[in-house]
Amino acid sequence: MQCDDPFRQQVAQALAHWPLHAPAAASGLKQAAVALVITQAGPGSGLSGLWSCSPDHRCLGGRDEVEDSGNGRGAGAVSPGWSTEAALILTRRAASLRGHAGQWALPGGRMDAGETPEQTALRELQEEIGLRLHASQVLGRLDTFVTRSGYAITPVVMWAGDQASQPLRPNPAEVASIHRIPIQEFLRADSPMLEPLAGSEHPVLKMPVGDNWIAAPTAALIYQFREVCVLGLATRVSHFEQPVFAWR
Repeated sequence: MQCDDPFRQQVAQALAHWPLHAPAAASGLKQAAVALVITQAGPGSGLSGLWSCSPDHRCLGGRDEVEDSGNGRGAGAVSPGWSTEAALILTRRAASLRGHAGQWALPGGRMDAGETPEQTALRELQEEIGLRLHASQVLGRLDTFVTRSGYAITPVVMWAGDQASQPLRPNPAEVASIHRIPIQEFLRADSPMLEPLAGSEHPVLKMPVGDNWIAAPTAALIYQFREVCVLGLATRVSHFEQPVFAWR
């Protein structure tokens, strides 16, 4: 799956025809927005079980954007250079954060007064990983997801293409590491992982990546992106549960 104009058009068309669902429970909650950024896989994800750039980091111009993956980089196959395969940008949250420290995340945060979800996602993208995109690169929205921790998160899909070919720089106050995860990884046969949760009629949703996994709410947003934008399926995700550690 290449990060090219036909794929961009596919995603934009899918979002243009998607009937957005805004849960009634979202009113009165803390409003937030996140960026689902489509870019080139470049040097790889830097995760165990997935290919990554060569040990001397030639494909990053001598600088590694994965500062602390927490999983031991370089365990998979080695890429000879830069990949133009389509990928999503994910982060691991800084350990110093008061909430959800160390967890997988999409660039984003709480909406400021008067902001639209698109404005928030663009601002947070630049603040967290140093990537400046224009409003014209926004392709559309997916469904707002209500979290157990009291947020209503609106996912905004954006197209970076080859613009993110320079090393991305994590803001150390918020981001521990940045990972370009090929979208193909989210199409694995064992994805999604659904686990029962005591006291709930709905399962916890997880998306496997390499030798690890990402949990909802981030995983739920990625799963809906996969279903709607990649596979063309009408899939809702608001009912999926989050693991207990993500409730706080």
